[in-house]
Amino acid sequence: MLSSACPPNKLLSVLPPDIYKRLRPNLELVALKLGASVYEAGRKQAYVYFPTDSIVSLLYVMKDGASAEIAIVGNEGLVGISLFMGGETTPSRAVVQSGGRAYRLRAQLLKAEFEFGGALQHLLLRYTQALITQMAQTAVCNRHHSIEQQLCRWLLLSADRLPTNVISMTQDLIANMLGVRREGVTASAGKLQDAGIIHYSRGRITIIDRPKLEARVCECYAVVKNEFDRLLPEKVDL
Repeated sequence: MLSSACPPNKLLSVLPPDIYKRLRPNLELVALKLGASVYEAGRKQAYVYFPTDSIVSLLYVMKDGASAEIAIVGNEGLVGISLFMGGETTPSRAVVQSGGRAYRLRAQLLKAEFEFGGALQHLLLRYTQALITQMAQTAVCNRHHSIEQQLCRWLLLSADRLPTNVISMTQDLIANMLGVRREGVTASAGKLQDAGIIHYSRGRITIIDRPKLEARVCECYAVVKNEFDRLLPEKVDL
């Protein structure tokens, strides 16, 4: 059941009242622990998750165990688009990047509602388009921009999906998400800290000066943010 004390999920908050009323009894608030797997590559997904104050990283894992993040999902969206897109499974895996909570819904319930067409279907397709933009821009950023710019993009996207400016994440995990060497992340984080933009201590990154962070980030952050704002405004006209 929904909890009034829990931060909202933006997709759920813009659903038309009649659809929300149908889904509400089946939305279960669950805890997502840092590092936990939400789903694994190639396996059927029993649930979709609507994060509230957690962030889930979508990762592609190579045969040798190396991995790279292709997108992140927080309170703007849902985890499990393959369920309603018809694929059932995906070659990526989903891992909790920042612990918190999410609303969980059984896959068959979302699929049945999606197949009705109308408002929910349109909303989820818009979200999927925005998520695809994030995936595409991540690939461009990883190819053409510096580690510092990638880190700035990652920090801003993460902060946009949390109710606080504090991100709990070690440099090892950040390097794993970005698919780069830890030394590169350490050097880039050190420059941002020396400039008074962030403070890093014991696995916690606090964004101190967001305008300066935005001034250092590459164009990729704005492309992703603008697409989400365009497709998923505060009130969606469906």
